[in-house]
Amino acid sequence: MAPQIKYTKLFIDNEWVDSVSGKTFDTYTPHTGEVIASVAEGDKADVDLAVAAAKRAFHRNSEWRLLDASQRGELLNKFADLVQRDTEYLAELESYNNGMVMRMAPMLINGAIKSIRYFASLADKIQGTTIPSDGEVFSYTLKQPVGVCGLILPWNGPVAMYINKVCTALAAGCTMVVKPAEQTPLTALYLTALLVEAGVPKGVVNVINGFGETAGVALTHHSDVAKISFTGSLEVGKLIQQAAGANNLKRVTLELGGKSPLVIMDDADLALAVPYAAMGVFAHQGQICVAASRLFVHSKIYDQFVEAAIQFVKSYKMGNPADPTTQHGPQVDELMMNKVLNYIETGKKEGAKLVSGGKRVGDKGYYIEPTIFTNVTDDMTIAKEEIFGPVQSILKFDTLEEVIDRANATNYGLASGIFTTNINNALQFSKHVESGVCWVNTYLNFGGQTPFGGFKESGIGRENGINCVDPYLEVKTVTIAQPKKF
Repeated sequence: MAPQIKYTKLFIDNEWVDSVSGKTFDTYTPHTGEVIASVAEGDKADVDLAVAAAKRAFHRNSEWRLLDASQRGELLNKFADLVQRDTEYLAELESYNNGMVMRMAPMLINGAIKSIRYFASLADKIQGTTIPSDGEVFSYTLKQPVGVCGLILPWNGPVAMYINKVCTALAAGCTMVVKPAEQTPLTALYLTALLVEAGVPKGVVNVINGFGETAGVALTHHSDVAKISFTGSLEVGKLIQQAAGANNLKRVTLELGGKSPLVIMDDADLALAVPYAAMGVFAHQGQICVAASRLFVHSKIYDQFVEAAIQFVKSYKMGNPADPTTQHGPQVDELMMNKVLNYIETGKKEGAKLVSGGKRVGDKGYYIEPTIFTNVTDDMTIAKEEIFGPVQSILKFDTLEEVIDRANATNYGLASGIFTTNINNALQFSKHVESGVCWVNTYLNFGGQTPFGGFKESGIGRENGINCVDPYLEVKTVTIAQPKKF
């Protein structure tokens, strides 16, 4: 049974409202391609109203600004309790609107609840420093919230990304306007309702459904928005950075995807490496920014690994993501499905060997078989470009030195991994690989405590970790005359 859709409007100044234009747009389920609901479509006029509300809520005498830091933490812990209460519904809604399989969605939400509590614990740990300045002065620093933030969410993990961005900004004391991805607005709206239930003051959190070229552009160009946090494509990230510098030099945090290398050494435990390598690229149908889409396997074990990989993926159950036994669901929409299918055709044309999958399944919904290519070389399109789909490219290498250089030969640098039983291999690879995250004998291991972000064109800044609030803060130096003799 489909989950009940409870919220479809915009949320401005703690009110559910229609868009100024009265326009709506449809959102779909990727399982069948059918319309789930029509949601209000915001644009510049609605963004202006939402930013104005957030600006009022950030005023020095507002209810929000007068809250003690510990009270912000208490509010976030109440929010965590409510998300925990409604985990089943949120998982069903995420799966219905996003295509995430039900065996994955509750697990990610439970991880996100832990992150909320971690962010909550940081709210009253924001501290300045005292400085032994020269001369007859006393100096110290204040760390203060940056102001109104624009938080732009991706479609591949709406619940987790909402919690990551919104709760970090709240812990820092900021106010915000959230723009969910147009493909997946429903869970963001429901989570906002839970924040209101938790007691978030008026105007602190506002949500504008809409499209990047209208609502997104208005948000990134707005002169009263002090910071933008965006997770999405490299192309859009570059546009956001340009917009941020065009008027008021907004602070930006950008997480822009990757082409992540996973290395399997000849001494690796294949019983461990094969399932992790599959999960690393087929989880959520490959629609993850850290997908291990460049799989480097040592030449001594290449054939053995390929055979094991093919056998492993044959066991995957594809079907309705709402079925808790389903392992492989649909791509998010027809556009992404066709994009992935085009990459598969390109791989075949450029000489890669298709050894498993590669086809659309059925004519309803957006399903693609888990796909494995062998004999892939570094110059092939499928080895260079982010596919964002269930395509595993298996490349061959001979030495650790060689594979480190090849792993780094990309404009991306988000994640990486290595499977080896030799500690020196692990230490050398993790030291020299150019990525913001490096996993050893594991993959897709996340937590609110561990910083996340990319090198090179994979982004700017870090989310999560003990310093995650810093990008939402300004540092102010205060110097007071204080004669040393009195």
